[in-house]
Amino acid sequence: MGVNQRAQIVMSEEEVTRFVEQSRMVTMATVGKEGYPHLVAMWYGVIDGKIYFETKMKSQKVQNLLRDPKITCMIEAGVTYDELRGVAIEGSAHIIDDTEDPEYWAAAVSVFERYNGAYTDEMRPIVEMMMNKRVIVRVDPVRVRSWDHRKLGMDAMQVAGSTAEFIGSEG
Repeated sequence: MGVNQRAQIVMSEEEVTRFVEQSRMVTMATVGKEGYPHLVAMWYGVIDGKIYFETKMKSQKVQNLLRDPKITCMIEAGVTYDELRGVAIEGSAHIIDDTEDPEYWAAAVSVFERYNGAYTDEMRPIVEMMMNKRVIVRVDPVRVRSWDHRKLGMDAMQVAGSTAEFIGSEG
């Protein structure tokens, strides 16, 4: 029988916060009309530890969330088993469509800054254009799971297998 190493690889709250703040991509899962998960890769913002997305109101993900607000977000990293780490956040989505809501603008700026650089007042028209016909989705966490295989203290593994030659290439 194998040894359960789950407790050994869990990230602390501080590690989760740092990982979420420093990562660039998240996979968002919503519940589709037929009950299947609908998965999309997303850019995101972070305010007070919560994840925010900006997306079109008519997008499939928003339509799914209007029907069922359940959402799961996964952020992951690592190429070999000894490097795997990630955070999965299960929660409820809150859609903000009021462009006058300060949270709406704060989330838009957070997303902008993560991928474009520091926000200034001169950038406002650019962010307003980015947010045209878009809503904000805030993830209110219910459960957070994390893993960091680097805590296992394994020897570094070589990238191998039939996909190894494609690591780091654009295909």
